[in-house]
Amino acid sequence: MTETRAPSKRTRKGASTPQDGTAPDQASQAGTAPETSAQPESAHPESAQSGSAPKPSPREAAVEALMRLAADQPWNDIEIGDIAREAGLTLAELRDLFPSKGAVLGGLTRIIDRKVLEGDSAGLEEEPTRERLFDVLMRRLDAMTPYKPALRRIAYALRGEPLSMLALNSVMLNSHRYMLAAAGIDTEGPLGQLKLQGVVIAFARVTQVWLDDEDPALARTMAKLDKEIRNGERLMERAEDARRLTAPLRALGRSLLDRRPSARRAPDGDETDPAAAI
Repeated sequence: MTETRAPSKRTRKGASTPQDGTAPDQASQAGTAPETSAQPESAHPESAQSGSAPKPSPREAAVEALMRLAADQPWNDIEIGDIAREAGLTLAELRDLFPSKGAVLGGLTRIIDRKVLEGDSAGLEEEPTRERLFDVLMRRLDAMTPYKPALRRIAYALRGEPLSMLALNSVMLNSHRYMLAAAGIDTEGPLGQLKLQGVVIAFARVTQVWLDDEDPALARTMAKLDKEIRNGERLMERAEDARRLTAPLRALGRSLLDRRPSARRAPDGDETDPAAAI
């Protein structure tokens, strides 16, 4: 297995031999503490001078409040008013930020995305695609670690709600578009959507293992992630083969469609947050 060349990167050593108890990468563990603001330090000069942490934005305060509540009580018991009180916001202020409790949960993905995308990827540019994707997704799990108790409760509550899971899938498609970009994997072209949906499903499977993995080395989680990435590679190879074989049929279909009168498109509706349906 190829080792990464930068000391800050997660090694895949534990992925193939989960029983060896390899110690966790201290550098990646150190980066899991939740950040309270995405604003630059210069935006809070008084905080920088006093050495105190900058005040979180209202959006981040709402997300962090929901995560604190979800860590201690069932998801279905949390009301919008509870989130507002916990975050120190009025209902009017919270309504301006998020349309629903599910949308607040969707806001967590943006916080996680930013932490991953701001991470150091130096030394991975020349690594194989598999290694780059492994590193990015492990960094995502590292960023999710402070919210693990809340995410465990939420995952259990949403497991039996197909509409919520469908809405969450839409949120994760947007999120993982950036994860694949961070790993240098394109998501455009005929197979781009297949790549996106495939990595969302694979990461959901890995997350289920991670939620129950109490080993600091995350050996089981890394082994599962390694397996899912390899399975994804084989799936994409078969998809590429099928696309080449069906190229003549697709060309014929396009020629037939070009002869039909074009239908008038319906006007686009307003954009909505898919997480609002959770």
